[in-house]
Amino acid sequence: MSTRNRLSNKSPEIDALKSAAFELSPDPALVIDPDGALVAANEAAEALFGQGLSLLSRGRFGSALPPGSTLVSLLDRALVERVKVRERGLQISLFGLAPFEADGAAAPLGDGSVLLTLTVRGHGITDRNNLEGAGLRSIVGLGRMLAHEIKNPLAGIRGAAQLLKSGAKAEDAPLAQLIVDETDRVRRLVERMEAFSDDALPSLTPINIHQVLDRVRALAVNGFADGLYLRERFDPSLPPTRGDEDQLIQVFLNLVKNAAEAAHSRGDGRGEVSIHTAYRHGVRVRSSTGQALHGAPLEIRVQDNGPGVPAHLRDSLFQPFVTTKANGAGLGLALVAKLVAGHGGLIDFDSEPGRTVFRVLLPIATEEDVNT
Repeated sequence: MSTRNRLSNKSPEIDALKSAAFELSPDPALVIDPDGALVAANEAAEALFGQGLSLLSRGRFGSALPPGSTLVSLLDRALVERVKVRERGLQISLFGLAPFEADGAAAPLGDGSVLLTLTVRGHGITDRNNLEGAGLRSIVGLGRMLAHEIKNPLAGIRGAAQLLKSGAKAEDAPLAQLIVDETDRVRRLVERMEAFSDDALPSLTPINIHQVLDRVRALAVNGFADGLYLRERFDPSLPPTRGDEDQLIQVFLNLVKNAAEAAHSRGDGRGEVSIHTAYRHGVRVRSSTGQALHGAPLEIRVQDNGPGVPAHLRDSLFQPFVTTKANGAGLGLALVAKLVAGHGGLIDFDSEPGRTVFRVLLPIATEEDVNT
C-alpha cells in the first residue's frame, strides 16, 4: 500500500503530520478562529513575539491590531474569497512589538479559521524584553560615560557650593543651597543610569517570591502607599523562583511605587493597589539572550485603579527616558525590564482608564538549584 493511500485526509496520521508541520515551520504561524480569537501559535511565532500562547491569546486577535491594519484586510480576504491570499511588505505591530515589515499569507481552514503565516524581513525586530536593542545599548554606553565623566566633578562642585554657602550673605545662601540640591539630583540620576552599565549576572538562588513581596509591602504601607487600600492575593503553593533577592525587591518596589502614585493621582481617596500571584501552566518565554523558549509559570501582577498609561506611550513604556511623570527620569521601568530579563522572565502590561496591570513572569527553581 502506498503512503498516499495509507494517509487519507481523515486519518489520525495526516492530522499528526499537519500538526508537526505547523509546529516545526521556521516561519511564525498563527491560527485565528471565526470569532477573531487566537487559538494556536507555533514556536516560531512565540519566539518572534517573546510570549507563549497563553499571553498572546488574551482577548481578540483583532483588538491587538491598529485601526485600518492591512493584516485585518488580508484575513478578511482569505475568509471571503475562500482561497489563500498573500501580501508583501506588510507593516505589522502586534502585542507591543515595535513595528516591523513582513510578507503575509492567509489561508482559510475547513472550520472557518484562518492560518496566518508571516515571513519577517530583515533582522531589526526588537520586543519589550529584547534588552540588546539599540535603545538600551545606547543607555548602557551613556551610563558608563556619565559615571566616569560626571560623577567625580559633581563632588567638587558640591563641595565648592557648600563653602560658598558658609561664607555667603543671607540673601545669597539660598542660591548656594540650590547648587547643592541640583548637584545631588544630578548625582542620583547618574547613579540610576549607572545601573544599566552593570553587565554582571545576577546572583540567582532559590527564593520564595512571597518573601520578596512581603518586604515590598512593608516598605509600601509605611511610605508611598500610605492612605491607599493595599490588598494582596497570594497562591501559597507556588514553588520557589530562581532569583536575586535584592534585584527582585527593586523590581517590585518600583512597580508597586508606580502603581501607588497612579492610584494617589485619582485624588478622591479611593486609590487601590493590589498584588496577586498565581501559577500559569504552559507559559513559555524567550529571554533577551536569544536562548530557546523556557518555562516561566510564576505570575506576579501589580494592579492599580489610576488613570491608566497614555496611549501614545504604551508601545515604548519600557524604553529609557519614557515616563508619565512630570518630573520623572524615565529610567525606572527600563531598569525593571532589564532586571526581569536577567532572571529569564518577561514583563508586560494592560492599561485602560481605571485599571492598569503589570505582569511579571518568572521561571521556577529546579531541583538542581534547590540542592546546590
